Order: sequence, then C-alpha cells, then structure tokens
Amino acid sequence: MHLPILSCLVFLPLVGMILIMLVPRGRDNLIRGIATIATALVLGLTIKLLAAFDQTQSGMQFVEHAQWIRELNVFYHLGVDGISILMIFATALLGFLACVASFGITERTKEYFALYLLLETGMMGTFLSLDLFLFYIFWEVVLVPMYFLIGVWGGPRKEYAAIKFFLYTLAGSMFMLIGILALYFNHTPHTFDMIELTKNSFALYFQQLVFLALFFGFAIKVPIFPFHTWLPDAHVEAPTPISVLLAGVLLKMGTYGFFRISYPILPQAAHWFGPYMGVLAVIGIVYGGFVAFAQKDFKKMVAYSSVSHMGFVLLGLAVFTPAAMNGALLQMFNHAMITGGLFLLVGVLYDRAHTREMDAFGGVWSKMPVYGSILIFISLASLGLPGLSGFVSEFMVLMGSYPVYRWMTIASCIGILLAAAYLLYMIQRVLLGPLNPKWSRLPDINKREIFTLVPLMIFILAVGVYPKIALQYIGPSIEHLLHLLAGKIAA
Repeated sequence: MHLPILSCLVFLPLVGMILIMLVPRGRDNLIRGIATIATALVLGLTIKLLAAFDQTQSGMQFVEHAQWIRELNVFYHLGVDGISILMIFATALLGFLACVASFGITERTKEYFALYLLLETGMMGTFLSLDLFLFYIFWEVVLVPMYFLIGVWGGPRKEYAAIKFFLYTLAGSMFMLIGILALYFNHTPHTFDMIELTKNSFALYFQQLVFLALFFGFAIKVPIFPFHTWLPDAHVEAPTPISVLLAGVLLKMGTYGFFRISYPILPQAAHWFGPYMGVLAVIGIVYGGFVAFAQKDFKKMVAYSSVSHMGFVLLGLAVFTPAAMNGALLQMFNHAMITGGLFLLVGVLYDRAHTREMDAFGGVWSKMPVYGSILIFISLASLGLPGLSGFVSEFMVLMGSYPVYRWMTIASCIGILLAAAYLLYMIQRVLLGPLNPKWSRLPDINKREIFTLVPLMIFILAVGVYPKIALQYIGPSIEHLLHLLAGKIAA
C-alpha cells in the first residue's frame, strides 16, 4: 500500500498531541518521550522524502489530491517541489531539535508539548498545501499555539508580547483572506487550487490589488520593515525552543507565500512591485543591522539580526534573475540553521546566568570553552564568512541583484559590514576579556545541548563548502518559476 508520506508529515505531530492529552498529568518523562518520538518520526520521514525526491523535476511530487468540500470546490491537496522541500526539512529538523531543547520546561509540561506538536502540524501543513483554503487554515492554526506558548511560558512581559504577536498576525491574515477570496471569485470555475490559478491571466489592476492584500499578510510574518515591531518582543519573551521555531520556520512562511502564491499567480503585479520591494529590503537590511548593533540584550540582538538577514530574501525576490531567486530561497534555509543555532546558544547562557545582558559577561570562554567555540562558529556563519552557509546565499543574492539594482545592492553591503560589527562586538563582550568573578563557576555546555547544535553546524559547514547539496533541490523549480514569470510578463 502506498504510504501518504505528506499526510503523515502533517498529522503525525497531531497524533502525538492527542496521545499526550490522554497521558495523566505529572507523567512528564512519558510526555517528553511521546513528543520526541513524534518529531523524530517526522524528521525520519522527511529524510526519506529527500532521498526519494527527483531533483531533476520542477513540478509537484508525492501529490495527494482528494475532494473535501464539494459545494465550495475545496480540495485536500498536498504536494512538494523544490520551492518547499528545503523548508519542509528545516521544519522537521528544527522541530525535533527544539523539542529536545524543551526538556528544560517543567511548568505545565503536558500543555506545552501538546501545543508544541500542534504548532508543528500547522507549520508542515502550510508548506505542503496546494489549495488556498487549506493553506489559510494551516496558516491560522500556527497562530493559536504560538500565542499560548509565548503567553504562558514566556518571560516577564509575555502577555504583552503574545497579544502583540496575535494582533499583528491576525491583521495580516485578514488582508490575506481578502486576497484569497478575490482570487477564488475571479476564476471560472471558482477554485482555491494554486496550480489552476497560475494558469489564469488576471488583469493588471486586479493583480496589483490582490498582490497588495497578500503582501500585508506575508510582510507581517517575515517581518518586513515597517511591520517588524512585534518580532523583538515575541523573541525576547518566548522560551528558547519557541524562539528557534519562530526565527527558523515562522518567518519563512511569509517569504514562502511570495514564492508559492504571489509570484506564480500574480506575475505582472510582482514585476510591477519589484522595485518597491527592493527598497523595503534595503531599508530592512541596513536598519536591522544598525538596531542590532545598538542592543545590549543578547536575544534582542539576534532578533534584529533576523530583520536584517531576511531582507536579503526580499531583495532576491525583488530581482527576477536565477542567481538572486536561488539565493533568496537558499537564504531561507541557511537563516533557519544559523539563527536557530544562535537562539539555542542564547538559551544555554541564560539557563546558567539568568541574564541576557551582554555587558554583564566577559571572559566566559575561559570557563565554557566548548560553548565559546560553537558560538564563534555560528556567529561567523551569520556574518557571512566564506566557507560557511551564510556567505553563499547572501553572495548569490547580491550577485543576482547587482545587474538590475546596482545602488540597492551596494547599499545592502552595509548590512554585511554591520553584521560583522555587531557579532564580533558580541563575541568580545561575552567571551573575551577578563573573567567576571560572578561567572567563575559557570558549567560548560552539556551533551543534550550539544546534541541540539551539532546537526545545525554540520549543515552550516556542508552548504558553505558544497552549496550544490541544497541548490540541486531548488534549481529546477526556480528555473520553472522564472520561465513562467517571463512568459506572463512578456504577454
């Protein structure tokens, strides 16, 4: 019997959630075990999916298609291609590693892991859906557990951060819903099917309005300047594993929406809005870099660095060249690995010192040599050191955007300089200099924490040295998308 592997990826965490809800309260080890097994199974199936994925094909693979709501012409429609495959793997990997990192959660463990698995179901469903109705449901499913995971298990200002996150994201979702309904009612016959909608040629004015509606939904999730103000609060107050998923997966849902929906369905509007998206990208890159440099809180610095680094994804989207588009999609994956690692490292230090003020440290490397070495490695990847993954994707975006938007590309390089400045300054304040006597008994990073970081380091190094291992998956789909865009824009 054929295994519906995509449905298994989506609903295995949901099965784990139901099992956890049946476990009596207080059986924390059993609850953690169920959550770990569920996320490990998802990761194992994702590795199987990668192995069976045909890298030469640009179309959808492993498609699952079934009638769902006949009256509305809604289908249960899942599929995977080069645009989604890397983010599916990143979701599975970070979902498993962040679950292991969640073992330190001791308050209301049952509810935490149940919501955690629901969150993974929503994230997986978003990246696999090929029906706009289904896509929107999974998009909204993510919102609910994330609200509670921040609001219940977060820091001192958790309620404020959770409500701010909820309101921003809900406002964006309302605009997105308007755009989805507009597409549905302006296609004959009415359909939510993404593949069918790409075959239609809507009027430019209609495309521009719908693109703008979808833009607000996706831009808030990325987040693109000036819709970014919810992000630092959410990151700072969220527990460490949730910050990992927020930075590594949730932000990518916004840029994925551009790749999957806005560009193939509304190509002329995407081309028309390209220069404006480029301007917003440059502002985000430079602004995020300057604000990250000004931070004293370690976690807030990493949060603002995400605003800067995600700007390169938007810049790549603004330029219709193969190098830029491939670089943008690769940057989504690389940022997930790098920033996920940085948030895990922030959590390691906070669990021991109970502070994130970088000026409060100094000389920590002498007491935590393994931790310090890993922090330097991932920081160098984040600032774009050649030979590590961060360099490859950002260089591809800049190389692809330079012939089209020369001055935007040059201005974006300021963000790379700022990344080097704030990350090296962080290393100086936290790891180097004389040891603060207050931290003379800090224990080094333990085996469980190393276990959550080593896989990320492997991918950071592997993609940096041999980018083809990732590009071979995404190249054909990006080529197909650009061919589709060129044909419709010319027409």
